[in-house]
Amino acid sequence: MQNFAVTTFLQDKPKPKYVEVALPIPLRQTFTYILPVGLQDNIKTGARLLVPFGKRQITGYAVALHENLSLELEIEESALKEAIELLDAEPLLTEEIIKLTQWTADYYASSWGEVLKAALPAGINASVEQVISITARGRDELIKVSSAKIVKVQILRYLSESNEISARELGKKFGVSKAQRIIRELVNESWASVFHRTLTTQVKPKRRKAVRLLPPELHQSNNKPLTAAQQKIIDILLQENGEIIFTDLIEKTDTSASSINTLAKRGIVEIFVQEVRRDPLENANLPDLQDFVLTDGQEKVLSEIQNALQKEKYKAFLLHGVTGSGKTEIYIRAMKTTLKKGKTALMLVPEIALTPIFSRRLRAVFGDEVAILHSHLSTGERFDEWRRLRNGTARIVIGTRSAVFAPLENIGLIIIDEEHDGSYRQHEMPFYNGRDVAVVRANFANAIVVLGSATPALETFHNSHIGKYEYLSLPNRVENRPLAQAELVDMREVFSAEGKNAVFSPQLIEAIEDAHGKGEQSIILLNRRGFSSFVLCRTCGETIRCHNCDITLTFHKRDAKLICHYCNHREKTPTKCPFCESKFLFFVGEGTEQIEDILRRKFSNLRIARVDRDSTSRKNELETTLSEFSEGRIDMLVGTQMLAKGHDFPNVTLVGVVSVDAGLAMPDFRSAERTFQLLTQVAGRAGRGSLQGRVLIQTYHPEHYALQHASTQNYDDFYEVEINFRKKLNYPPFVALASILIKHENYNFAFDNAAILRECLQKANGEKNCIILGPAPAPLSRLKGEHRLQILVKARNRAKLRETLDFALVEAQEKFCDLRIVNVEIDPVNLM
Repeated sequence: MQNFAVTTFLQDKPKPKYVEVALPIPLRQTFTYILPVGLQDNIKTGARLLVPFGKRQITGYAVALHENLSLELEIEESALKEAIELLDAEPLLTEEIIKLTQWTADYYASSWGEVLKAALPAGINASVEQVISITARGRDELIKVSSAKIVKVQILRYLSESNEISARELGKKFGVSKAQRIIRELVNESWASVFHRTLTTQVKPKRRKAVRLLPPELHQSNNKPLTAAQQKIIDILLQENGEIIFTDLIEKTDTSASSINTLAKRGIVEIFVQEVRRDPLENANLPDLQDFVLTDGQEKVLSEIQNALQKEKYKAFLLHGVTGSGKTEIYIRAMKTTLKKGKTALMLVPEIALTPIFSRRLRAVFGDEVAILHSHLSTGERFDEWRRLRNGTARIVIGTRSAVFAPLENIGLIIIDEEHDGSYRQHEMPFYNGRDVAVVRANFANAIVVLGSATPALETFHNSHIGKYEYLSLPNRVENRPLAQAELVDMREVFSAEGKNAVFSPQLIEAIEDAHGKGEQSIILLNRRGFSSFVLCRTCGETIRCHNCDITLTFHKRDAKLICHYCNHREKTPTKCPFCESKFLFFVGEGTEQIEDILRRKFSNLRIARVDRDSTSRKNELETTLSEFSEGRIDMLVGTQMLAKGHDFPNVTLVGVVSVDAGLAMPDFRSAERTFQLLTQVAGRAGRGSLQGRVLIQTYHPEHYALQHASTQNYDDFYEVEINFRKKLNYPPFVALASILIKHENYNFAFDNAAILRECLQKANGEKNCIILGPAPAPLSRLKGEHRLQILVKARNRAKLRETLDFALVEAQEKFCDLRIVNVEIDPVNLM
């Protein structure tokens, strides 16, 4: 009777009739659709479904189900469209991720659908294409037409030959705008019809044919002896624990497929299809496990974190440890405690360059329970790693900012390494900061979050001062190794002594010779790619600039091209000035490519490698270079800030910084902070072994406070100076800040919309809770063909900031401001 009652209850449970869908489009709203009867039984929140939107079909995400249209929705059913197709039997998105992405979209004024799309691995979303086919009427008209020169006739004939064809293919053949116009004409005249076709997802589980040895009792009874080839197959299967990929078996036995098929017919082996994991670390050399003895400082910090893990309540720690203080070992031991409690752990790193280092270490400790997520993985690798997290096979994930949305269940610990790094910020739609979203995720999950850095962001350090985060300190390196000795080299004095600009000071040249004479390694840093910064005509004074951006083109010698580092526009290096045709072109400034070239000529006996985005574009290239340097097969690394963080090279005793003055001159309130962090971090690469390290920083501004405090590696002193500037000038952490960029290829159109938005912001700011600056040209006033105008909004109260912004955006839309060209960044880390 009890079972019957439960069954009746389940049968009578009301079915949802409406679904609220978040679409991956730049609109900050959800859309309600009618659920066809066939979808009502199976749909769940978090599933993807295909819905109509305007004249197209789009993949959306079910974020809520409704039995009735509530009054809050203010929608008439007659105005609603039906959902077309359910794409997931089981939802890809968990309730936790739905909640987290909703908070992210709301806080950062982003599209919820775009955040949800970013939370899923690339290639998993089904796409839809428009397909055109000729009608019977169209075929009749084609017979009557005599001229084949008219494009409309050509497209109609093309359709008759192909039966049906996608709009994308027609666009390629006849031009996109022309094809779209003619398709509309053909449909209006009933000569062609249009429908939409769902394409399969780009990525699927990888499956391969495999062979397994069956138990003897299942073999078909016959006494026919095995051939030599068949016996060899059996022997290899026994060596491989009874199972092997079909092609691998052929390769190892040097036999044909027919021998395997014969064994399968006799019931000795079974041929089956096996899912194969695409493992990013399949061929990686894992480090040897070492039993480290923690210092007293490490023991104290670890004890605080483990005590918090036992309570299973949200708590945030700032782990402020100098470079080489052993933060990674604390992370690993905290993860062990987390897994013992049956929970999962998430570790974020700012750069892809750091994932090979940490992921190998974690794999050596935790085995296959570790998954990796970052954009340099192949689509298949990323999909497989995501699925292992979704089904619970992997319980630890390490990755870059998007890994904050990893589908882990029952999170107990989140670690954010190098939490100060600007790479955690997504600088395109959807905007979010991976570090701050991770803190919120820990809060939602009642988990522990540890923010680690040798140079914490000022906002993070401030939060520890006001009690928002608990402060943990590791002021000493392991084994009491001293910090590297840093020196500022005044390049003004070098210029006076040599009578010309010098790339390398005599002090740095001497230090390189000394280090390598002792068999030690060095790192040379210049945070600028390319060979020369720009090309200048000595006759007319013009520089060669990007056609799309308000920026000079950088000369790359290896490619023999001038390249824009913002839009990737490329053109051949000219032999004469494009303005006055003078042959006197001057290549100004140095980049990492030129630094490498100079050093190779000066130190021909040294093995030198370069690490920047240009030299490590191929898969595993960066990992290989760092591995060779660690093994001593490379003597010197030249590179950008990719070298500054997280790397542990015990034999590096010298770090030379060619110049950081350009970074100090950036028109951004964080320029001093970034420069201090970069120098302190790169200084931490020296002297991590038993030998004393040395750091030489070349500059024309040795008196700058950021450089002075970086040379002593004294964070507290730098913080005191910088925090006072922030307070006086009304910058974070003392105000909430929003940057609004209005971007369009037509300057007047952008300016008119910016003026409307400024007027609406002024009206919304009736109580004068906010300071509104602009609109004014952004520091980079034109990028990728678009003019950029900037408005800054500051407020002491974050709620008042959002209230003002939200009111102004609604008002602006009513005044026909085109919000599609308006980008709102909350808590920007870069004002360029």
